[in-house]
Amino acid sequence: MSAIGISNENISGSDLFSDLSVLERKWRAALKPGRLLPPFEDVTLGGLGRIADNMALLKGQGGDIEILRAGREVDAWLESEVQHTPLAMLPPDCALTLAEACASAQHNQKPYLATAHCVRHGKVQAYDVLALPMASRWGDVLTSIYVHTRGLDFDLLDAVFCATDDGVLSLAAIRDAEGHPVDFQIVHLNQGAARLLRLPSDELRWLRLSAGTHLLSFTNVLAQLAEATGAAANVQIEVEGDGFTLKLNVAPVGDMLSVILTDITDLKRRERSFRLLFDANPMPMWVFDAQTKNFLNVNDAAIRHYGYDRATFLGMNLLDIWPEDERQAHASVLDEVGDIYQSTHNWRHMKADGSKIEVLTFGRRVPFEGKDGFLVTAVDITERRRAEARIAYMAHHDNLTGLPNRVKFREHLDQALERSDGSDERIGVLCIDLDMFKNVNDSFGHPVGDRLLKMVAERLHAVIPADSLVARLGGDEFAMIVKRNPMPRDLNDLSAILIADVSAPYAVDGLELVIGASVGIAMSPGDGVTGDDLLRNADMALYRAKSEGGGAHCFFEQEMDRQAQTRRALEFDLRHALANGEFELHYQPLVDVAANRIVAFESLIRWRHPERGMVSPAEFIPVAEDIGLIVTLGEWVLREACTEAAKWPADIKVAVNLSPIQFRSRNLVQTVIAALAHSGLAPTRLELEITESLFLAETEANLAMLHQLRSLGVRISMDDFGTGYSSLSYLRSFPFDKIKIDRSFVRDLAEREDCVAIVKAISGLGQSLNISTTAEGVETEDQLERLRAMGCTEVQGFLFSAAKPGVDIAGLLDRFGQGRTKAKGAAAAA
Repeated sequence: MSAIGISNENISGSDLFSDLSVLERKWRAALKPGRLLPPFEDVTLGGLGRIADNMALLKGQGGDIEILRAGREVDAWLESEVQHTPLAMLPPDCALTLAEACASAQHNQKPYLATAHCVRHGKVQAYDVLALPMASRWGDVLTSIYVHTRGLDFDLLDAVFCATDDGVLSLAAIRDAEGHPVDFQIVHLNQGAARLLRLPSDELRWLRLSAGTHLLSFTNVLAQLAEATGAAANVQIEVEGDGFTLKLNVAPVGDMLSVILTDITDLKRRERSFRLLFDANPMPMWVFDAQTKNFLNVNDAAIRHYGYDRATFLGMNLLDIWPEDERQAHASVLDEVGDIYQSTHNWRHMKADGSKIEVLTFGRRVPFEGKDGFLVTAVDITERRRAEARIAYMAHHDNLTGLPNRVKFREHLDQALERSDGSDERIGVLCIDLDMFKNVNDSFGHPVGDRLLKMVAERLHAVIPADSLVARLGGDEFAMIVKRNPMPRDLNDLSAILIADVSAPYAVDGLELVIGASVGIAMSPGDGVTGDDLLRNADMALYRAKSEGGGAHCFFEQEMDRQAQTRRALEFDLRHALANGEFELHYQPLVDVAANRIVAFESLIRWRHPERGMVSPAEFIPVAEDIGLIVTLGEWVLREACTEAAKWPADIKVAVNLSPIQFRSRNLVQTVIAALAHSGLAPTRLELEITESLFLAETEANLAMLHQLRSLGVRISMDDFGTGYSSLSYLRSFPFDKIKIDRSFVRDLAEREDCVAIVKAISGLGQSLNISTTAEGVETEDQLERLRAMGCTEVQGFLFSAAKPGVDIAGLLDRFGQGRTKAKGAAAAA
């Protein structure tokens, strides 16, 4: 793996939902007034959620940088576990990327986004590398790094490059903190390049030009390469060394330079010694009459290359080797040429067999046998041009399926919109996502998945209308542009056809595979007049189609955009709610059925929005989980609930719900210990409620944390018991203190016998395993009596009380005659 390019990107334009945007806003939110950098703790501790796997923490600056810790995705990028590892121990390409990102972030004192291009087994992969500079109380220079794979890889066409006798180099630009190219790194070369630079390939690869001893190390060459990178234009550079001369044809490709090295030493010598060297020159050469354009002499190389015998060649005119469609252009250039000529672009020449080749020509006016002659050398670049065309094709096409990629799709869409600007002509955009494709990859492996994607691409290509385009955007995502003013019914019918075609069975390696497809549709100009708008709205429609079960198509509606804006507004407000003190805890009593007394209160978070009023937890908790705030919010709930419960009678417990995401942070046990220590609450008075989804991933690690919590004396309860697939099996995995019967079973006790049977079974199971059972959602006396008869231990619900603020706890205890207990408990505490 090797870095082949780093370039500045614009972070501020990132989509509100992206990890990059989340991290940038988190950094800016942590920046205190008057401070140059935010504290390390405020940026990296808590709240990263799933992004943590893509994060690494680096210490130091300059040549003394060390990775303190790294997430799994960073380890995968570096192909090893890198905790406490100096950058010098990493592969040089990765080390260069990280060092420059850190240097730029620290120099500019703000987040810095770079793109690293890495080579894996001949494939180029792009990575987003975001560096976040931070202050440290210990005085160390700290940088948090986020690494994420972007887009698809592509082939470097080593085989094509190696087939040419010319030297082929790929150079990655190395930029300073201001983003200016100051040096270049050799990331790829063929044997021809090693031969021309007179150094072994292994010594040249990954070498900075400025650190070398070859012709490309000259200061003037570096300056011209940097100028070509900035101008993004093809240039030709001539370099003279110790007895030889090289011609550099430089073509910028993104943040890289494709360099073709041609040795023109012999050409230069032949210009000085024409009679001596003309005939032996391996390059095709001839002399023509500057007035008549007739050939006066040709060398053996020209005869061999063009296929004419000498007599025929000498009886020809320049017009005879020029294609008819270029003759006027050739003639115009010759009329204006001076004493020295060098073609500024490629020409086509005709060979004896009628084939065409692409050439660069170099010429000098010379006297020849008493005539005004012109000596010409032709360099055949046909194979090189084919290689360049292949590279250009790959830059705009998906390497796996051959379909246009996202770049080509956007170019095509923008051009179509530009042509339709100012008219009522409609353009349809379809976003297509495969249903159940992940199951194929997980079950049969990626090679089978790749072959399936190729077959899907063939089916999609077969159904596209004329003058339309289908592209693969990445993964199992495809998109289609439909022009020629389609009507909604046309797009409706097309979507139905492609869903049916994609959903038909596939035969792959003896397997019969069945997947499906969902389609989101947007149309210009009603759904947007820019490519960004149409893609975003088609994607919203696709999300709606997927949420309705897949296998369907859905047109964009303005309501979808409204919902997306509402979601973005909710995210923005949610990020500031905790700091603004807008959250509060309410408590619902859990009543012992036999003693008819309150034994615990379940803490339930409430959000009192200054404008919206009370926001339902069902609305904001999933959002908090998505944007990585649930861990921080969970820590606040634990601390507040324990602090409030410490004021209650000593025999009253408090129950706190935990999100599975809190377990991923791996500091949950320490958070619970800190909350208990801060409040003084006895661990036996804290109940932690979890759901079955906790066991769906990293079961061993989560079980280990549950055992640690239980060893503290904390009670563990399984919430919503009976609603999952494997609830019974989890009772064998961990000795729960309590199971809570879901309210859906309690609600229908009077109407459905199956609910009665389930509640009886759970109650009996609890008695057999010596586990308490709590029934949720009790609203009527009839439900209470039925639950009492079935042996349920505890109940909670509106029959006793809705969730109340902490100030109402004393009143609830008085209602159940526990006020004296409270006083007694308070006295004991005193």
